[in-house]
Amino acid sequence: MSEKISAHVSYKEGTHSNTALRRGLDNTPNAEQLHCMKDVAHNVFEPLREWVGGSIKINSFFRGEPVNTAIGGSKTSQHMKGQAMDIDDTFGHKTNAEMYHFIKDNLDYDQLIWEFGDDDNPNWVHVSYVSYRPNRKKLTVAKIVNGKTKYVHEAHS
Repeated sequence: MSEKISAHVSYKEGTHSNTALRRGLDNTPNAEQLHCMKDVAHNVFEPLREWVGGSIKINSFFRGEPVNTAIGGSKTSQHMKGQAMDIDDTFGHKTNAEMYHFIKDNLDYDQLIWEFGDDDNPNWVHVSYVSYRPNRKKLTVAKIVNGKTKYVHEAHS
C-alpha cells in the first residue's frame, strides 16, 4: 500500500515495526485505526514538522495488539489505536526537548511523555492525540527507578 498518512508520513513508515517483521506479526491497521493515525499526523506531526523545518524520525506509530504485546507495551497503549507516535531528533533539526516544549506550548495533544533521557533532553518524545473527546493535555515523565519504568505525571503548565 503506498497510501500517505499525511504529507510527510508514509503508510509504510506509520506501520513499520522491526519486531513485526522479525516475528512475522501482522501490523495492519483497520479503517478506524488508520483514521486515528491520520488525525495524529495532521494535528500534531505536520505542524511540528513545519516548525522543525525538516525531517523527524518516527520510532513507533501504529502497533497492533500482537506487536504491542511482543515488545512489552502498555496494555492500554494508544499506539494500538493509532493515536500515538514516538518521535526522535535523529536528524538534528531540533532537540527532543525543543519538540516536546513546542508541542506542549502550541499544539493540541492528549498525552505528551518525556521518555527517559535526562533533565535536559529525553531519549524520545511520545505524543498522542484523540478526536472523539477533548484531549487531556496530560504531561508525563518516564524514568527508570530501581530497574523499573515509572511514569510521573506533571502538573499542567
